[in-house]
Amino acid sequence: MLMQISTQEAMARLADSGRLFTELFSHGSLSVEIYKPARVDFQQPHDRDEIYVVISGSGRFYCQGTVSDFTPGDFFFVQAGMEHHFMDFSDDFATWVFFFGPPGGAS
Repeated sequence: MLMQISTQEAMARLADSGRLFTELFSHGSLSVEIYKPARVDFQQPHDRDEIYVVISGSGRFYCQGTVSDFTPGDFFFVQAGMEHHFMDFSDDFATWVFFFGPPGGAS
């Protein structure tokens, strides 16, 4: 199987959804989403491991007491159950989100 989703297609599907995130693809334990919060990121800890790859924008990322600056192309791994959110981000911020593995995270 080959799957290709351009950033432009992902952003269009997100806009059509009317939500802050939308799932674009799933296979086995993998779920691929696009996420574009509006001004404030109200995420709560998730029950699965996840990866973010920043598409556009800049800001700061909080995870379990650590704050990191980010720009397009940056990668973040967050273990299941960890408190995290994006903060002080620009209006054009958007990110790919990859959830994977079992609930509770991989061992």
